[in-house]
Amino acid sequence: MEIRKLGVVGCGLMGSGIAEVAARSGYATVVRETSQELLAKGRGRVEKSMRAAVERGKLPAAERDQALGRIRFTTELEEFADCDLVVEAATENPEAKKQIFGSLDRICRPEAILASNTSSIPIIELATATRRPAQVVGLHFFNPVPVMKLVEVIRTIVSSEASVQAARALAESLGKRPIIAKDRAGFVVNVLLVPYLLDAVRLLEQGVASREDIDEGMRLGCGHPMGPLQLLDFVGIDTTYFIAEIMFQEFKDSRYAAPTLLRQMTVAGLHGRKSGRGFYDY
Repeated sequence: MEIRKLGVVGCGLMGSGIAEVAARSGYATVVRETSQELLAKGRGRVEKSMRAAVERGKLPAAERDQALGRIRFTTELEEFADCDLVVEAATENPEAKKQIFGSLDRICRPEAILASNTSSIPIIELATATRRPAQVVGLHFFNPVPVMKLVEVIRTIVSSEASVQAARALAESLGKRPIIAKDRAGFVVNVLLVPYLLDAVRLLEQGVASREDIDEGMRLGCGHPMGPLQLLDFVGIDTTYFIAEIMFQEFKDSRYAAPTLLRQMTVAGLHGRKSGRGFYDY
């Protein structure tokens, strides 16, 4: 199946990034948010990112204007009716995602592929909310989407080979490097990454080292570009907490049990960069 028009559900950090790279790669793109206020914020995020790319000499101004012209911003799911592939990039909530997939299944053409950008929820749970489970795959992009090269393509036990290869080809056409993973909570990257992040929080909780020394240790000792507590602020404290909860429920493994401090920060609204305060102040 040739993909010409792409839909993105959600225009937050991930959805706006996916919409941007799709439009910059020549795809007609529809991106939907639940309110005009959120849609305006998402549009501003896309415009700011492209403006920065122009200022850095990474994107000619004329190409920026053409890319922005390819994006349609909407609050209506019905706008996805003629899309060839739709990527869901809503909040990391299984029930909310299932509702979206059920709606997309009714709205989209029978041959359209439905994908999720979830970083932790097994794709089969979302596929069974549709009448086209063979055409449901995972397409897990990484933040910030315009910069990060990796995309995890997730194959469920019922995904068709055609759907998987179409998703893989799409990722490559966006300038990304896809890897194929079987369908299990966390896939490849988060199965390895989440325990590391949670252990960093435990070290801080236990008073083993300061936040600065934990981060400095991993930057200088392991060559990481960002320390784990800085990375948690960047990804989102709440997002990581929800991912850990989902993975703990899936595996019943203590490595994925969220530390008390992470839960308390989530409840308190200390979500990292996006809230202005997390392990650091912004």
